[in-house]
Amino acid sequence: MAFGAEGAGEAVSAESFESFDGTRLAVHRAGEGRPVVLLHGLFSSAFMNWTKWGHHTRLADAGFEAIMLDFRVHGDSDAPHDPASYPKGVLVRDAAALVEHLALEPGEFDLVGFSLGARTAIHAVGHGILEPRKLAICGMGVAGLAEWERRAAHFKRVIDEFDTIKPGDPAYVARTFLKSQGVDRIAARLLLDAMEDFDLARLASITMPTGVICGDEDNDNGSAEELTALLPNATYYEVPGSHLNSVTKPELGEALVEFLTA
Repeated sequence: MAFGAEGAGEAVSAESFESFDGTRLAVHRAGEGRPVVLLHGLFSSAFMNWTKWGHHTRLADAGFEAIMLDFRVHGDSDAPHDPASYPKGVLVRDAAALVEHLALEPGEFDLVGFSLGARTAIHAVGHGILEPRKLAICGMGVAGLAEWERRAAHFKRVIDEFDTIKPGDPAYVARTFLKSQGVDRIAARLLLDAMEDFDLARLASITMPTGVICGDEDNDNGSAEELTALLPNATYYEVPGSHLNSVTKPELGEALVEFLTA
């Protein structure tokens, strides 16, 4: 089913498919060439992370096809309220369903994730579920992988105390972003409980070239440089910005292109 979309720069086509459990997920595509699957951050969307700031155009201009998934509960994808729609590892299974839907073979595509998308990509590759040619991890450090329960507690509080969080509260920025994106809070709460910590020992199995891209003011998920050191074949790219705004900078897209074309 196509429902059409267009962002800044390169034209974007949009369609949907059914994931492993029948949940309808939206996927947005731009450009022609080697497929690059892009996974966005929490409470965000393919548009907000990749299209709005022109990263899809940078990839298309470099000879790639940007394939941008909206996770369940995000963007144009469904947000079911049935707890059965949120088994453990549900986002990894959604990413794998997209790769299967597109009939992408191991080593035939690249995989990129920002924040939540980076966690999902690490879990998928570290558990041998996806085998990209190259892997790019953006806005992620060791703590965001190994200490997810602590990080998730912050976002659960944003949802649970949504109506009482005021300016000056450390959770206010996340509350404001969640509200601006129109995220279904019931579904988002269920999704947060479907994610688990990552066993850092599994990083040793991620042997393909990996780019770790992080803002110079981004410490939300711990040290990206430490994560780079733990990965067998990783290169660190520092770009301007914090966790909230590094994805809005052209340098992030430029770093992606530099890594994927190296």
